[in-house]
Amino acid sequence: MIKLEKLSYRYPTASEFALREVDLSVPEGAFVLLVGGSGAGKSTLLRAIAGLVPHFYGGEFGGRVLVDGVDTLTVQPQQLGGRVGFVFQDPEAQAVTEEVEGEIAFGMENLGLDPALIRRRLEELLHQLDLDQLRTRAISSLSGGERQRLAIAAALAMQPAILVLDEPTSQLDPQSAEEVLTLLQKLNSDLGMTIILSEHRLERVVQYADRLLYMAAGRIVADGPPREALAQVPLTPPLLTLAKRLGWQPLPLTVREARPFARSLISTLPAPASGEGAALFSPTLPAAKEGSTGLREVWFGYGRREVLRGVSLDIQGGAVLAIIGRNGGGKTTLLKLLIGLLRPQRGDVRVLGRNVAGLDPSQIAQHVGYVPQNPASLLFADTVADELRFTLRGHKLAVDEARITDLLIALGLSGLADRYPRDLSIGQQQRVAIAALLVADPALVLLDEPTRGLDYESKAALVAYLRWLRTAGRAVVLVTHDVELVAEVADRVALLAAGEIAVDGPTRAVLSESLIFSSQIGKLTNGRFLTVAETMAGQDVGVQDAG
Repeated sequence: MIKLEKLSYRYPTASEFALREVDLSVPEGAFVLLVGGSGAGKSTLLRAIAGLVPHFYGGEFGGRVLVDGVDTLTVQPQQLGGRVGFVFQDPEAQAVTEEVEGEIAFGMENLGLDPALIRRRLEELLHQLDLDQLRTRAISSLSGGERQRLAIAAALAMQPAILVLDEPTSQLDPQSAEEVLTLLQKLNSDLGMTIILSEHRLERVVQYADRLLYMAAGRIVADGPPREALAQVPLTPPLLTLAKRLGWQPLPLTVREARPFARSLISTLPAPASGEGAALFSPTLPAAKEGSTGLREVWFGYGRREVLRGVSLDIQGGAVLAIIGRNGGGKTTLLKLLIGLLRPQRGDVRVLGRNVAGLDPSQIAQHVGYVPQNPASLLFADTVADELRFTLRGHKLAVDEARITDLLIALGLSGLADRYPRDLSIGQQQRVAIAALLVADPALVLLDEPTRGLDYESKAALVAYLRWLRTAGRAVVLVTHDVELVAEVADRVALLAAGEIAVDGPTRAVLSESLIFSSQIGKLTNGRFLTVAETMAGQDVGVQDAG
């Protein structure tokens, strides 16, 4: 069904090829998972299958891509629309209409389908992707996760034979992600739809695929059944990382498969040591400014739709607070209130001891760093290093080249200092935006979905840096659906539900008592441990005690 022959591709402004002589054959009805580090070429490969490369992006193209025997160079991408549905990594850039219903119906109407058929498919997709309550909403009012579900629905409405998805769960809460992936599995098994999906959070999706491709430096370097391919892959989710370290065979892909291996392990594990999560990176920083930060009885809504209802939350220096919850629950709105982009309709928002009501966002930004869900909105300099220099100048700080270099190294960006930021992958752009924020040493750091597009290695570097900020006395607030990140770095977790703080407590207490928001290791050890590092340290202690 899909055949790539010696496919090579270089973007117009890039000095290196994103794809290098890739050969690949995907039969009809396959469910293929594409993995690899940030910038490995995954998104480019998916774009080539959909015909967007080179027609939309330009650049230098070599080799062939055949879809159902059709050479993608000989037809325009829209002519492949009936065969290939594509869900972009950036759902914000995919919408073409103003309302949810119209977006799902748009492609079907362009194909001239019968109105009764359009209505039937529309209702089915609204229900299957939990969009019923959003059908008349303006797309501009949706959260990132809601837009992601909408983009998937719009692609599925065309009922393509091939569905190509670029990180379709990156902004979805755990329950929504499971529902989407279960739907894709059903379409694959029941209707024979070919699925090719790129994803960094393998803990969510690996059990659904029947084939895994691992990419590095523009090439496919591992290809096979997931269990076999992951034995060769350095980037693995927490469960597989633990299994590899402990020598479990065959490698378990799910918590259920790992339970027989874990029974004896759990029986020997002691209680976790207090103070877990010491800093892994500790440069000297000035002490954070004093002053209270938080919300008191805050209400906010868009029109008649209430988003936050009486929210009170304390944010402390020297601690990482994670805010979790379902898509559309008001998490991003809360961050925008803290940075002054929105004003509370009732209640008070204080940042570093000052009420934001009397401050301009530019004044708040001198002390507060904010990275939104879409990092590209912050990037406009000619090079990655220039992004950091611009921030320093904007804060009237000296341009410290040594600090810029150290920060780029810490976030795994040292080799990209001279690259144009918008030519980078989403994950690399995410790290550049975070670096440009952190270079000014803000006292309060606000990150909205900071691991979107990040591979496990890049996420580990971010975790180390967040721990450094904590020990330097900074206050960090994460809005995230990445439960594994929360387990690694958060001191406290607040669960936002229906516009209210439903739970607010220590990370271990919140995650270990949740059925949905729990890490893989937390599920495996019944909440006794949350991360691989904790478990391995506990096992070492258990072995010593037994000896």
